[in-house]
Amino acid sequence: MTAAAPTAPATASRIAVVTGASSGIGAATARQLAAAGYRVVLTGRRKDRIEALAEEIAAAGGQATAYALDITDRAAVDEFATAFKKIGVLINNAGGALGADPVASGDPDQWRQMYETNVIGTLNVTQALLPALTASGDGTVVVVSSTAGLSTYEGGAGYVAAKHAEHVLAETLRLEIVGTPVRVIEIAPGMVRTDEFALTRFGGDTEKAAKVYAGVAEPLTAEDVADTITWTVTRPSHVNIDLLVVRPRAQASNTKVHREL
Repeated sequence: MTAAAPTAPATASRIAVVTGASSGIGAATARQLAAAGYRVVLTGRRKDRIEALAEEIAAAGGQATAYALDITDRAAVDEFATAFKKIGVLINNAGGALGADPVASGDPDQWRQMYETNVIGTLNVTQALLPALTASGDGTVVVVSSTAGLSTYEGGAGYVAAKHAEHVLAETLRLEIVGTPVRVIEIAPGMVRTDEFALTRFGGDTEKAAKVYAGVAEPLTAEDVADTITWTVTRPSHVNIDLLVVRPRAQASNTKVHREL
């Protein structure tokens, strides 16, 4: 048997909205979806970043539009959604981690912020765009969660709790909309080295951020995850990749990583 070739997006389904597109996995995914024939709508809070990316994609022959958006602002999300009658793909990528304190001393404000961004933000955008995804006749919702949503680790409870909730959101949505022309795909990356994830988690502390990847020869890159996302989106319409876990070879679990130190 031969693997199914990537399918070109139908006219009604060729718009792909990417949240958190200003850097990392979101930016890499936007580039790859544009190369696959989608007109990508880049959203993020950093207007200068997404506008620069839109220009880059256009210069490479793709189609991209930048839209500054805070996905935790429901009114702003609803206003954004009014621009679309039909879209083909929603990539719920925006999120992130803050801190690595144990439960006993974790900062409730950080926990709240992670829940708002990873869970409520995903809920806001998915709810607002689900009618347009359904109207396309061939919609796809992608939730970029994490292996933190599948198992826990010490010092990560706040992020783990948020990602577990995001995982359940995707799983439940799939049950609730079965029979409609919308797929729900979850991508759960393990250790991914990007310019900002660990640095943001540790409040800009470069030394702590570097220790996350110390001795790991080849963590995943944003491009690796974007390639996985694009592959799932471009499967034939009847094929739904419910949950895909992707880790670097050096990582066997959230707590078992081979380091060459």
